[in-house]
Amino acid sequence: MTIENITKYIESWAPKGIAWDRDNVGLQVGASQQKIKNILLCLDVNKDVVENAIKKKCNLIISHHPLFFNPIKRITSGDKISDIITSLIKNEITLYSAHTNLDFTKDGVSFQLAKKLGLKSIKFLKNISETLTKLVVFVPIDYTEKVAEAIHSSGGGVIGEYTNCSFRIIGKGTFKGSDQSNPTIGEKGKLEFADEVRLEVLVNNFDLPAVISAMKKVHPYEEVAYDLYPLLNENVNYGMGAIGILEKDLTQKEFLVYVSEKLGIKNFRYTVGKNRNIKVVAVCGGSGSDLLNTVIQQKADAFITADVKYHTFQDAENRILLIDAGHYETEIFILDEMKRRLKHFLSNSETEIYKFNGSTNPISFFNN
Repeated sequence: MTIENITKYIESWAPKGIAWDRDNVGLQVGASQQKIKNILLCLDVNKDVVENAIKKKCNLIISHHPLFFNPIKRITSGDKISDIITSLIKNEITLYSAHTNLDFTKDGVSFQLAKKLGLKSIKFLKNISETLTKLVVFVPIDYTEKVAEAIHSSGGGVIGEYTNCSFRIIGKGTFKGSDQSNPTIGEKGKLEFADEVRLEVLVNNFDLPAVISAMKKVHPYEEVAYDLYPLLNENVNYGMGAIGILEKDLTQKEFLVYVSEKLGIKNFRYTVGKNRNIKVVAVCGGSGSDLLNTVIQQKADAFITADVKYHTFQDAENRILLIDAGHYETEIFILDEMKRRLKHFLSNSETEIYKFNGSTNPISFFNN
């Protein structure tokens, strides 16, 4: 089992293609062809994390936050990031990060926060859009299932909890091959009429190259006729934040206590909302205050996120109970889900999976 096998498994859950364009996800440092030993999971990478990985004989660190977002101009002794990179390379430790792709996927960061709060009927708060293409290909009837299977096995036709989704129409295709052609049906130089199926499938943009390649390999025609239609549709498979329902209504005061207990935090900022009771709750792990208007439109009673600015609290006041529970505090629960999935994937392996046993949270609270 190589590190690449691990990262491909992670990307089957949280594809790199759904991450923000300006994000830096994927392999950060190291070699993907290394054989896997042990794995260390963390939110952030610092000196303590690397030392912990060395102690536990881990040659793969998987972090949520990338070690660096911007291009590095130099690696020099005494610089914090440079020292971490040097230590990783010296100890042959590979670093891989899953950031906004892990935020935007089902059962990702926000879903885990929602589950920690005991929410039911959890769904995305806002689905991402402009990430889908409709692939339309024209196939001889007898080859329809073979071509469809190639498309589906490469990632096409997934809509929510359904796979192998397609639409088909039977029609007539016409073509006339040149003297240099080698037609599968009929003769070159002669106008041919063929019974064909118009096969339509939705494909994630990041899966498109693999899907088209697989489709062409099994399609019988010398020249494959297909169309690509970029779509504005929301992608039901990926989105930002999450929204769900509490098992029972709580007053605002009761809900504040509930959040404190469920998330294990004593200090957080909030502003009061207009609804006396809290039932519908929206969450977004990390910095999600830009979703405030979406949350209000979804008629949520409360919104939990982090990194909320003063004026955002003003906008929310007497409209919705807005809680800033902390960036680290709203994202840390994703490590449990990642560990659970990796343990299942590596169930027949001797590889150990650890969570960093310290805290990488740079924020402390002063109590006088």
